[in-house]
Amino acid sequence: MKQLLDWARERQPEMVALLREAVAIESPSTDAEAVRSLAARIAVDLERTGLRPELMPVVGGGPILRARSEAGGRPVMLLGHLDTVWPEGPLTARPAVVEGDVLRGPGCYDMKGGLVVVVFALQALRSLGPLPPVTVFFTPLEEVGAETYRSMMESEMKTSAAVLDFEPAWPGGAVKTSRKGSGSFILRARGRAAHAGADFQKGANAILELSRRCLQASALTDLSRGITVNVGVMRGGLRSNVVPDHAEAEIDLRFVTLADGRWAEAELRALRSADPGVSLSLEGGLHYPPLERGPHVLGLYEKARAVAAELGLELGEVATGGASEASFAAALGIPTLDGLGPDGDGAHAEHEHVLVSSLAPRVALAAGLIRRLTEAPG
Repeated sequence: MKQLLDWARERQPEMVALLREAVAIESPSTDAEAVRSLAARIAVDLERTGLRPELMPVVGGGPILRARSEAGGRPVMLLGHLDTVWPEGPLTARPAVVEGDVLRGPGCYDMKGGLVVVVFALQALRSLGPLPPVTVFFTPLEEVGAETYRSMMESEMKTSAAVLDFEPAWPGGAVKTSRKGSGSFILRARGRAAHAGADFQKGANAILELSRRCLQASALTDLSRGITVNVGVMRGGLRSNVVPDHAEAEIDLRFVTLADGRWAEAELRALRSADPGVSLSLEGGLHYPPLERGPHVLGLYEKARAVAAELGLELGEVATGGASEASFAAALGIPTLDGLGPDGDGAHAEHEHVLVSSLAPRVALAAGLIRRLTEAPG
């Protein structure tokens, strides 16, 4: 294992160069061609390791970058996403720069650093001989929702011996063994418009009724169970002298267990108007399942921790409220580990950065874990 770490440390400048290049290719979820550009660039390095890359079209987004090795057997799936939350433009004000041990730039931490870790982990393994059975699967719309390719992704997961997700590490280097699931809803109210002065009593106020139901929805929050219901956006009405006949609210739901997610969704769907002049409708649903810390997750974490120990590293674990595509694999019962990307901080924020010194250890850890998972028993 130590030779993997030595190999990676010698190539840290190359990792930094690739990461800066990847950050310079802005890839917002909403720009299919920009995402394609990044996929094509990463495909070049994957092909050099002996993989067979392909860009697979996705409705409403850039392509999936999938690459497979020639080795037989159930592969380890290396999961990541190409898109970022940043629109085109922030790079002009905040280009990728290195200041001491800190590399800054939009998208560097979430999650272009993880893409770099995958590329160099595969190069490290290739330096030892033929690649083991692996499938690289980089998606184009993780930040906005995976529904258009979810069935394809889950099909790939079901054929895999394990799924390793290269989302960024928790600040400090821990991997993620538990994630909340999420759901998004729009609650709409339809009332009856009227002149607020002359015909007030003829109106049915959609905003007031929606507000009452939003308070009811918010009351579903139970921090002891890890359930949160956030009414994040409200809009409605025309002007102050008109009784509003329409209003809507955007609601975010987070949950630790799938059972709790389904319970909360059922409670939202059971909301009823107390005003006979106002009707309610709810659209949306659960999107990401939770990554539950079951035996299939804990067992893989223990293997990763053992590999880290052989490298002279410590590997902690955390639970987080953010969603990720790794959760789909965990929900299928497949051994899953998330957060194998580099250390840093500032996902989705202006202070986003990667710690340069974490790149080589994460490459060695990833390569060592892939090797351990694909070793013949005995």
